[in-house]
Amino acid sequence: MSRPPTAEVYRIDWLPGSDELHGTCHCGAERTGQDPVEMWEWMLGHPSGHPAPRPAEHR
Repeated sequence: MSRPPTAEVYRIDWLPGSDELHGTCHCGAERTGQDPVEMWEWMLGHPSGHPAPRPAEHR
């Protein structure tokens, strides 16, 4: 299934000296794990497993 392009940025970085990956979703949620497929499924399954968005603060 193909998705239309978006301006959302997803990022997975390898943590040097370990087998760990650190993922950052476009919403700011972060997760660490060892399985790259699991990391991508977590990000692309947004918002499942992500914290609820914080309400906007009023000034």
